[in-house]
Amino acid sequence: MSQKKILMVLTSHDRLGNTDEKTGFWLEEFASPYYVFKDSGLHITLCSPKGGQPPLDPKSALPDYQTEATHRFQDDEVARTHLAQTLRLVEVKASDYDAVFFPGGHGPLWDLTCDPDSVSLIDDFYAQSKPIGAVCHASGVLINAVGNSDEDEPYPMIKGKRVTGFSDSEESAVGLIEVVPYLVEEELVNRGGIYCKGDDWAPHIEVDGLLVTGQNPASSQQAAQAIVELLNKE
Repeated sequence: MSQKKILMVLTSHDRLGNTDEKTGFWLEEFASPYYVFKDSGLHITLCSPKGGQPPLDPKSALPDYQTEATHRFQDDEVARTHLAQTLRLVEVKASDYDAVFFPGGHGPLWDLTCDPDSVSLIDDFYAQSKPIGAVCHASGVLINAVGNSDEDEPYPMIKGKRVTGFSDSEESAVGLIEVVPYLVEEELVNRGGIYCKGDDWAPHIEVDGLLVTGQNPASSQQAAQAIVELLNKE
């Protein structure tokens, strides 16, 4: 039995809107899924729009946000080297992988949402009936994906599907409603998604067919485990 392959797509965007603050990917939302996939025996490929070292949201490295997975990552030289050498997004294609997963952080709101390579990659994974996962703000990368390119008028991929992502109330709590280019919850609803949420900051995931979404950083491990379960069913 050949080893299953998963593609993790990270942001290359490092500026929080028009502020002078830095952003990027959220450490827990990368580290926890990374080790779920690794410990499940999956072959992991990392990519980002610009390739190389993706920007880390500095707030996600603060002591209050550390978990067992983030500590493991910081002590794992091989994993840190892996992260520093992401492929360029344009270099990867869905046919080479069994699933795709998008870690969150605010960065994806600015690049992966509208990056044509990101959008077409999601379209291809969907067309090839392969699991697609996203957590927290990365659920926003789904809003421009197409559900059925065979239709005369293609419709959003998430239309009629149960989805979750960083809630409007959570965005309000971190004080960035006026900074982000769009609100994840609001846009998922605008594109016809059936948005579901749990309590703010509590783990919550939605699985609808081959689509897995997680609400917030606390949901990252469960979202990754759900992707592994889908792959194990194949």
